[in-house]
Amino acid sequence: MFIVNVEGAIFKNGKWLIIERSKKEEHAGGLLSIVGGKVENEGNSSDILERTVKHEIVEEVGVEVKDNLKYVHSTSFVTDKGERVVDIVFLCEYSSGEAFPKSPDEVERVLWLSTEEVLNHPKSPIYLKESIKRAETFIDSAMNT
Repeated sequence: MFIVNVEGAIFKNGKWLIIERSKKEEHAGGLLSIVGGKVENEGNSSDILERTVKHEIVEEVGVEVKDNLKYVHSTSFVTDKGERVVDIVFLCEYSSGEAFPKSPDEVERVLWLSTEEVLNHPKSPIYLKESIKRAETFIDSAMNT
């Protein structure tokens, strides 16, 4: 069985909303990430991935995104504790709110970075770089539909 995790790559004015994960986090503490979290068991439910990513974004950084989420890609990984995770990334269009570390146990700080800044940042893990590169390929088509 897998833990299902969703993440939202939020793009606004040429920059990505990136968080520095709290050092208290068991997985990837202190590293950069896009906002996201685990999908909760809701029983029979519609649009659970989309609703979860939108909820996590509001909960962690206080930002609202539009409903037109676009699937970017999925990956799997194993945490330091041996948990198997499937991670799904969505491209999200910013709607409203001022990003801040609303959940300090999860988010150390909030940054708006260009693709180049993400790719060259010393705290950017390879999977974040891959997600941002893939999400960027969707920007022109996704945001204009």
